[in-house]
Amino acid sequence: MGLKSLLLSLLMPPVGLVTLALATLLLLPRRHRLARILPASCLVLLLALSLPLVSDPLLASLETGLPTTPPADAPPQAIVLLGAEISRTGGPAPGAEVGRLTLERLRRAAQLARASGLPVLVSGGVTQDGQPAVATLMAESLTRDFQVPVRWVEPNSPDTWGNAQESARILRAAGIRSVWVVTHAWHMRRALLAFDRAGLIATAAPTPLDRDHAPTWHDLLPRIASWHETYWALHEWIGLAWYRLR
Repeated sequence: MGLKSLLLSLLMPPVGLVTLALATLLLLPRRHRLARILPASCLVLLLALSLPLVSDPLLASLETGLPTTPPADAPPQAIVLLGAEISRTGGPAPGAEVGRLTLERLRRAAQLARASGLPVLVSGGVTQDGQPAVATLMAESLTRDFQVPVRWVEPNSPDTWGNAQESARILRAAGIRSVWVVTHAWHMRRALLAFDRAGLIATAAPTPLDRDHAPTWHDLLPRIASWHETYWALHEWIGLAWYRLR
C-alpha cells in the first residue's frame, strides 16, 4: 500500500503533470523538441484541470444512473459503510479521528440507519502506519457522535475491492445477501462493481450528488478545489476500468 500510494501521488494529475514536466526538463537535452513541447503542454493541462468547467462535469459523469432503488425481490438487509481517510490529531494526547470525507459518509449512514432500522457494518483497514483502522474509528464515531450502533467492524481491507470481499464474507455468514452501500457518489460506481463481484446485491446510498449545471463564466475561473475534484474523478475512472478487467 505504501508503494501504491507513492505511485498514485507522483503519477496522477495534477502532480503527475508536474512530474512529467520536471522529468522532461531533467532527462532530455534542452534543444530537444519534446523538452519544449511537453512542459508547455503540462502547464496548459494543469490550468485546464483547475477550471470548474472541466472538473465539475468530470466528477458528475461518475454519478449518473446510480441504482438507488432496491430490487423489489431482494430488499437490503444491512448497511455497509465504506471508510475514506483519517486525520491525525495533536495536543496533549496525539491520536487520530475520522477525516472529512469519512465524516460525510458517516452522516449519510446514520440517516439511513435511523430511517431503516437496519444493522450497520463499517469497513476500512489501516491507511497510516501506527494509526487505528478506519473501520475502528468509524464505529467509535457512529456510536459516540451519532448514537447509531454498529454490529460488524471489518478492519482489514486495504482498498475498495477488499471492502467488498471482506464485507461479503462477514455478511454471508449472517445470512445477508442484499445491502445498502454508503460512500461518496463519485466513488459509488466502482464500489458497486466490487460488491457485485463479491456476490452481494448492492443498492447505492450515496452522499449528495455533486453539482451538474449549465456552465457560467464563473466556471472559467481557476480554483484549487478543482484539482482535487479532477484527481478523484480520474482516479475513479481508472480504477473502474481496472476492476472491470479483474
